[in-house]
Amino acid sequence: MGRGKIQIKRIENVNNRQVTYSKRKRGIIKKAQEISVLCDAHVSLVIFSTSGNMGVFCSPQTKVDQILSRYQQNTGNQLWDAKHEYLKQEVERIKKENDRLRIKLRHLKGEDITSLHHQELTEIEYTLEDGLANIRKKQMDCWNIHEKRIRAMEEDNQSLAWSLHQKGVEDDTKGIVREYLPRDSSLTFRVQPLQPNLQQMK
Repeated sequence: MGRGKIQIKRIENVNNRQVTYSKRKRGIIKKAQEISVLCDAHVSLVIFSTSGNMGVFCSPQTKVDQILSRYQQNTGNQLWDAKHEYLKQEVERIKKENDRLRIKLRHLKGEDITSLHHQELTEIEYTLEDGLANIRKKQMDCWNIHEKRIRAMEEDNQSLAWSLHQKGVEDDTKGIVREYLPRDSSLTFRVQPLQPNLQQMK
């Protein structure tokens, strides 16, 4: 006894809808794989559930963006504007530049150099020598700055020590003067007014 036909309409029960989605998604992806292998067709399949989960299938040696680009060329429908196309090209350029710099960095570290020619190895050698010379110059500059700071600190230390020494001498002198002064704290000094020389007045 065969199965009865299912009425094609939205499944109201959430659990039944999710179960049906999972089964049908696996089935349609399986069909996409089969047609890709049997017919050597380029297939790209993207499915989004109501919850936002994504299912993707793309035939071997093919990418989704390649399929979309072919669709755009064949139909004339613009899937993205010129600005997005420029950004895409810019991203590709940056990726290539990043890969090139990674390879160059490995070469500078002495890795993956077996396939390099003599001229390429010579250029790497010159680059490393220039870098080493710059590093040594920077080290010397840092050392000179360090020495200048040490000399400045030593001069400040000597100046501070001399100031403390002078202050100590002044304190000692004041102590000696106080020691020979009378103990009578009421002793005061009076300045006499200037008197004319009486002998000169005669």
